[in-house]
Amino acid sequence: MEEWRTVFYHAMNMFNVLIVSYFFLANGTYTLLMVISLGSVWLHNRRLLYQGLDAIRESAVTPPCTILVPAWYSQLKPIKGIYANPRITNLLVISKVNGGKPDALNMGINMCRTPYFCTLDADCLLERDALLRLMRPIVRSPINTVASGGIVRILNGCDVQEGRVVKVNLPKTAIERFQVVEYLRSFLFGRTGWNLLGGTLIVSGAFAVFHRETVVETGGFLHDTVTEDMDLIVQIHRWAIHHKRKIKMNFTSDPVCWTECPAHMGMLGRQRRRWQMGLCQTLWKSSEMLFNSRYGVIGMMSFPFHLYVEALGSVVEFVGYFMVPLALFFGMVPVPLFILFVILSLVYGSFLSVGSVLLEELTYRRYPGFRDLIILLGYAVIENLGYRQVVLYYRVQGVFKFVAGFRQWEKVTHVGAG
Repeated sequence: MEEWRTVFYHAMNMFNVLIVSYFFLANGTYTLLMVISLGSVWLHNRRLLYQGLDAIRESAVTPPCTILVPAWYSQLKPIKGIYANPRITNLLVISKVNGGKPDALNMGINMCRTPYFCTLDADCLLERDALLRLMRPIVRSPINTVASGGIVRILNGCDVQEGRVVKVNLPKTAIERFQVVEYLRSFLFGRTGWNLLGGTLIVSGAFAVFHRETVVETGGFLHDTVTEDMDLIVQIHRWAIHHKRKIKMNFTSDPVCWTECPAHMGMLGRQRRRWQMGLCQTLWKSSEMLFNSRYGVIGMMSFPFHLYVEALGSVVEFVGYFMVPLALFFGMVPVPLFILFVILSLVYGSFLSVGSVLLEELTYRRYPGFRDLIILLGYAVIENLGYRQVVLYYRVQGVFKFVAGFRQWEKVTHVGAG
């Protein structure tokens, strides 16, 4: 019995060290990304003052781009028909048996005859000149830019007329407002920071431009993960190294794509389980990149971060909510130290969320009302008191589904926004 007690205490001590290490590693990286993002977004906005879009719009060398909108998806299936309208010469509708989103996108790529194509989810709305803003870094870069992504924001609550967002409003429910804060933090801090470091591993397929030839050589969108957009980005990185190609990926923080977010906890759970399961699938199949110096920042920083913090870290954090109080109960952690750790966790999590809201206010200000700012700041503060834990539970479920070999999509339905 004494031996088991000793083993238990050693295991508890090791886990306590693990959870503290995870806390400092994750939050240290988030802080670095936040600082980098602040500078990057500020410089980008300064450039916008004197870099207009007219020159790119009117230039004869600006490459054309085909927009692919997969309207419905679920295995490779045949085409049923192709439809064209003589009055709308640049619109082509392809009807095919439902074969999954990757299959629909690959069909669009096969029909595409332009050097670039843009993937756009059917439930998304674009701001004026959003596509042109995605093309700007492609045109200006001397290096082959194979992917260009933009920011995605929450459509829920906004006023929409004729396919345009005419007035930006906050959603009405708490679950939707929490997601507004999440999206701001993810895009303005996370993806902006990794872009500046050259460590882009995720480009949202809801709105992104890709170099067609590169995607074709890579093999297109594959069916073996449930997050085909992230999987494509990782596959392009591997292809570039294996074929000794110099490529660039870009994230721009001002082309805005508006999309609906889940309005109910059940749909939110489906979405987050799929995202987490797809993350694990993609990282597992490309594990050769982990700490591989051939991949530069991707292999030495970005890939390890997404594996240890975003994927496995969800399990560590979830278990920590039970193990740390247990260690306190057995007297293995001093009460003052436990209280300090809890306060630091809550305060720092709120600090990152509040920072993302303030960055939005200081730069793009899509939510113009002072009341909107106060509400978002309030939700950024209380996000860590319940909502974060619920989302964490869904993410852990996604990890377990990956371990169990689950492969199917969980369909997310929307109630309609605007």
